[in-house]
Amino acid sequence: MLPELCRPFDGDEIMTKKKKLLRLLKENETGTPLRIAVLGGSTTSDIVKVLELFLRNRGIVPTFYESEYAQYQNDALFSNAELDSFKPEIVFIHTTSRNIEEKPTIGENEASVCEKLEREYARYERMWASLSERFGCIIIQNNFELPSERLLGNREVGCAFGRIDFITRLNVKLYDYARTHGNFYIHDINYLSAAYGLENWHELRHWHLYKYAMSVSAIPEFAYSLSNIICSVMGKNKKVLALDLDNTLWGGVIGDDGQAGIEIGHETHEGQSYLALQKFVKAHKELGILLTVCSKNDPENALEGLNHPDGVLKPEDFALIKANWNEKSLNLEETASELNLLPESFVFVDDNPAECEIVKAQLPEVTVINFENPEECIRAIDKCGLFEVTNLSADDAKRGEMYAANAQRAAAEKKFASYDEFLSSLEMSAIIGEFDPVHIPRITQLTNKSNQFNCTTKRYTQAEMESVAQSPNYIRLCGRLTDKFGDNGIVSIVIGEKKGSELHIDLWLMSCRVLKRGMEYAMINRLVEEAKKADVKTIYGYYYPTKKNAMVKELFGGFGFSKVSEDENQNTVWTLDVNSYTPKTVHIDIKENNNG
Repeated sequence: MLPELCRPFDGDEIMTKKKKLLRLLKENETGTPLRIAVLGGSTTSDIVKVLELFLRNRGIVPTFYESEYAQYQNDALFSNAELDSFKPEIVFIHTTSRNIEEKPTIGENEASVCEKLEREYARYERMWASLSERFGCIIIQNNFELPSERLLGNREVGCAFGRIDFITRLNVKLYDYARTHGNFYIHDINYLSAAYGLENWHELRHWHLYKYAMSVSAIPEFAYSLSNIICSVMGKNKKVLALDLDNTLWGGVIGDDGQAGIEIGHETHEGQSYLALQKFVKAHKELGILLTVCSKNDPENALEGLNHPDGVLKPEDFALIKANWNEKSLNLEETASELNLLPESFVFVDDNPAECEIVKAQLPEVTVINFENPEECIRAIDKCGLFEVTNLSADDAKRGEMYAANAQRAAAEKKFASYDEFLSSLEMSAIIGEFDPVHIPRITQLTNKSNQFNCTTKRYTQAEMESVAQSPNYIRLCGRLTDKFGDNGIVSIVIGEKKGSELHIDLWLMSCRVLKRGMEYAMINRLVEEAKKADVKTIYGYYYPTKKNAMVKELFGGFGFSKVSEDENQNTVWTLDVNSYTPKTVHIDIKENNNG
């Protein structure tokens, strides 16, 4: 990742150096390809250029279609050979308050204004419906920012013909649509422009000269915010918040000051600040973000600080606690290994600039947040956008519990003489069956987030996954694993396309948190059963190597497949004769559930 494109960044510097930054990013062309159509009601060229920088910096390699100036509505509603052949996976509609066609006039009555509001909203709803029907794609729509001037002063709100009142009501209608339609996301430029400052956001000179709907210096803020939505949809979010303790989660040094001497709680302004930070961090746990401790401290002192009666973060809130005197970069590597995650999944937060620089040097893939006070820390975590929420499943909310249970499993493993004894002791059961419509968002999310135990790393939008789920041309399996320590949630997905007597596996993935439990064998056993029911004679498996999925290079060989080809890029093809397959032994009780 280029540091110039990470928070906090200098927007003017990015605009000046965007060509150089793109050259640097293109030196490493690896990443997830993505087709994005940008339909603009104003000039979008620089937005697209800066958006590409932020996306490439987080592992997405985009290609773009840009509508002609102000032709967004025609492209959305009517066939366009270039756009149709482009087949966008994401359509971003870049409209702003300048594109509102039905505006109230001074003195206009409520009924007339409401009619205008409905017509304006209907115009957008027609565009969304057309795009969804034509492309089955994800749609991202700007809401509408407020104007910088108020003709009616404070009466702009609460007045039928007030422009701010009209924009606010139009925004609410967009939000209602977003709540009831999947694959549709709001890019909140109403908030962005307010945070940036409306007078700075609206630069009339830039509109008159270039038809930019915002000031040039605001474009990086805009593009960064938009990139966060796209990265979240594509599973590029961070998963772990790794936290220092002293002068991070409380004021003072627990080893020197003792529990009574650290600042946390309601008694002082400093204690209140750290309490606010702890509450903010704990709220992230409720979103499914894993919390860990990475602190140079004695373990007993760390626990004493976390058990402070006025603190809200307790030891049980953390998936892992590393409190020792080792280098923090080493602790982060060990934490990643124990959680079966990559270091790139981590955001490390520490008040000590020297420790932050060491982690940056040793683990450049880890995002590092350094701060001077708790208020700044809250802002930095919030503004980084690396935990952007687009879909929140029940499994997401329980992720912390799942990883904490994994730590219990790891501890239990050491008590047994053999690994088979350990697996039997887990009392595992699995539900393996068809995709359930309720779980399509989680299934889609898993396909976009799983990189290591993923043979083809094929990505799906929710619309594409819904299409696969409804098609008779596929065999689909969704696996959920439970044991005595808890529910691991949906952990494995298999999708195979039927072609006559052949089944071609498009996707085989599994969550790394259930590695070495035998779940992959349970899945192949069930897949062969379903293949026989469908009169499939041969199953084809495919492995496409990436920097992260080497662990599944020989997965199909372990199932009993035969390798039939390998090209110069080490892409391999495997086949299995269904009738000769011998089911694998597993220590899992398989429960039938045809609904997933």
